[in-house]
Amino acid sequence: MSTVVLLHSDELRSLLSVEDCVAAVRSGYQQRGPAQPRTKLVSDAPRGMLTSYLSILPETGRMGGYIYAAGFEAEDAQFLLPLFDGESGQLLALLDGASMNPYKTGAVGAVGVDALARPDVETLAVIGSGPQARGQVASTVTVRSFDRVQVYSPTAANREAFAAEMTDRIGVPVEPVESSETAVRGADVVITATNATEPVFDGEWLAPGTHVTAMGQYDRGVREIDTTTVARATYVTDLEDRAMRDAGAFLQAIEENEIDESHLHGDLGAVLSGAVDGRTSPEEITVFDSGGTGVETVAVASMLYDRAQEEGLGTEIEISAASDALDGR
Repeated sequence: MSTVVLLHSDELRSLLSVEDCVAAVRSGYQQRGPAQPRTKLVSDAPRGMLTSYLSILPETGRMGGYIYAAGFEAEDAQFLLPLFDGESGQLLALLDGASMNPYKTGAVGAVGVDALARPDVETLAVIGSGPQARGQVASTVTVRSFDRVQVYSPTAANREAFAAEMTDRIGVPVEPVESSETAVRGADVVITATNATEPVFDGEWLAPGTHVTAMGQYDRGVREIDTTTVARATYVTDLEDRAMRDAGAFLQAIEENEIDESHLHGDLGAVLSGAVDGRTSPEEITVFDSGGTGVETVAVASMLYDRAQEEGLGTEIEISAASDALDGR
């Protein structure tokens, strides 16, 4: 039997810091290690799916993953993260990942902005007004200074509530606007964080030098950004190995014969390590297409586990090792 720490979502929430999540995720992508593409199993039940990610961070010395069931009859999701020691293979903790999800996702978006956006940005546009959009904006303003933020969501009440809440939270004026075109035109950074299955803006609206982070959809048959955006941009994904598997915006641009596989510039880890260039000119349009990986999951989970150990948080539970079962103990 071995002792494992169970960390509940409320305990993790007390330890979460936007800046620290960004730092942990940046480190995770710099070291990366074996990071496996997302595995998704889709149920016959309406909207039901089981999804998992795995990653090993060799310098951090931790490995683990993320598994969640979403949809089904509850039309909700639950997240569970097992975290292992990378040297011994011992299970260290089980994390209830609900509260950390927008933080870790927002952190990888911010790392992408920091790696690819111009330093002299002024206006941030966000399309979407849910928890993920909030996480993206809260994280992005830690790596760039903005004079204003414009948010578009199809439901006026949602974008107005988002604007009021985020203005107080980030200390930057957030303005609700009535169309995605109004948000995107003239923006220096554009974030899409939606559940849309078709593009949410026209790539012709992007000014030279704009950076786009697309993080709401990453499946073969759906996309938030159009072929024009992909074709105009230096295109970076979170994991190069999965781009030809489920990066819907990239794959549909290939199917429309506007680009080919060579248009993939590289992935975030390659940019951060210097293996490929990031932005090379002020006029360049860049895209970071993020579908979520085990890298940010393990990076943030590891940081939170260490914090919890320092604070004495968590409930100890006993887990049997394989030898216990095989020996019949």
